Amino acid sequence: MERIDLLVTDIGLLVTPPSGIVPRYGAEMSVIHEIEHAAIAIRGERIALFGTESDVRSQLTGIEIGETVSAKGKLVAPGFVDPHTHLVHGGSRENELSLKRSGVPYLEILAQGGGILSTVRATRAASEQQLLEKARGSLNIMLLNGVTTIEAKSGYGLSLEDELKQLRVAKQLNSRHPVDLVSTFMGGHAVPTEYTGRADEYVELLVSRMLPEVASQGLAKFCDVFCEAGVFSIPQSRRILQEGKRYGLIPKIHADEIVSLGGAELAGEIGAISAEHLLAASDQGLSSLAAGGVVPVLLPGTSFNLGLKQHARAREMIDTFRLPVALATDYNPGSCPTESIQLIMMLASLNLRMTPEEILTACTINAAAAIGLASEIGSIELGKQADITILDAPSLAYLPYHFGINHTFGVIKKGRVAVWNGQLASGE
Repeated sequence: MERIDLLVTDIGLLVTPPSGIVPRYGAEMSVIHEIEHAAIAIRGERIALFGTESDVRSQLTGIEIGETVSAKGKLVAPGFVDPHTHLVHGGSRENELSLKRSGVPYLEILAQGGGILSTVRATRAASEQQLLEKARGSLNIMLLNGVTTIEAKSGYGLSLEDELKQLRVAKQLNSRHPVDLVSTFMGGHAVPTEYTGRADEYVELLVSRMLPEVASQGLAKFCDVFCEAGVFSIPQSRRILQEGKRYGLIPKIHADEIVSLGGAELAGEIGAISAEHLLAASDQGLSSLAAGGVVPVLLPGTSFNLGLKQHARAREMIDTFRLPVALATDYNPGSCPTESIQLIMMLASLNLRMTPEEILTACTINAAAAIGLASEIGSIELGKQADITILDAPSLAYLPYHFGINHTFGVIKKGRVAVWNGQLASGE
């Protein structure tokens, strides 16, 4: 064995989904491998060895070790993956809080020019540097909460130049920040004010000008659309996603968040990698997801923040439809302004009735699968990227149990310490 660059010792309990490069389905989500008194050896950016500390040390006899760090008896898990965020945006929308609390529906706020359209105005007015600094601050918070990879959607520009501006910011952050970003083009987030009453014309602009330019500049891996009553219809959503596929962008879809429109069925039909929200998805829609191998990405922070009585049917998705459920923050300035994946874990336990083991799976290997990275991240196993989160918790169940705080002690990203003792270890 060659030199080991970093050895993590004194791990009280290591928890990880089993080895594999695909998501965990249904009851498989409850299977978690645990190793007490563990250690992890890292070479470069990859995991070279892991197991009980005694076994690891015995295999490293005579091997040069560059650096050794102690996990101080804490819980160690794969780095968390957040597969649905709206990271790059201008402004904030705390002014809408009283409207929401007085019962004004989300779609009505949007129809009045608020909601997404309010953020569009702020994002268009912001410079690229202003957007980068704001997003960097949120990305730092995510890293401090144990997140090592995120998906970042555009969708607050809704014009060619402003969508490109958002995607350029995400690309810059991916090259400069410890957290890895994968980008999603979401020009189909809303119909901009200048196209009010002319949604089909906006869709034409999106597919004829925006998609080709995004693809030619290599600024996105995925294409997403808000398929919802009063936003984009099934035919409009199908056209956007099919055209995206033609340009090499993998389809995702905001589906059946508020109305059972048929977005889940569309996701299965077109072979989307993920369908997201799904609060109002029908049984037929969930069957379509299962048949199409689509990962359902659930966003319990959004239904919680909007004060909805209805939540995604996670138990049925797992137990009846045998779906590989993933969890995400949906970080955005309107319906879910939080960067805390650990808050999402608690809400998944409380409102989605998911077990701690299912929650870990949903925030690691299944979340990685939702962004096409399960072969690289999402579990602690030989050859995978050394993305590791160290948590000040005695057990996995402690994370959703003791809520409202950040349990992260340390984060190792690509084999380098990025957070230690709850503090950023780099200049970020």
